[in-house]
Amino acid sequence: MRKELCIQAFENASKAKNARGMIFHSDRGSQFTSYAFRECLAKRDAIQSMSGTGRCYDNARMESFFATLKKEKLYQINTERYPMAYMKSVIFRYIMVYYNRQRIYTTNPGGWPPAIYRERMLSQ
Repeated sequence: MRKELCIQAFENASKAKNARGMIFHSDRGSQFTSYAFRECLAKRDAIQSMSGTGRCYDNARMESFFATLKKEKLYQINTERYPMAYMKSVIFRYIMVYYNRQRIYTTNPGGWPPAIYRERMLSQ
């Protein structure tokens, strides 16, 4: 991971609604502890939150999600052959169409995907 990639991702996410004052949680990777990244957070009045040293379970759900994304989608594609814009669209479609709306979940009653489960709960 490079700090530039993290800075770009954070700036892209916070520009969408001109977000300010959010809490940004991460592990203690060098890209997140760099001066440049901390400066980027400060420009948006973001509060930095980090996992404790050796506390891998703090990010367990996100680590699990990324493992699933890699196993179910990215490892099936030779990602180096495609431009970044194309890979972004592949990941977007996987998350927004398949993962959230079609994929069966054993943790939700009835196995409903997150978006469907949420819609059903809100309609009751």
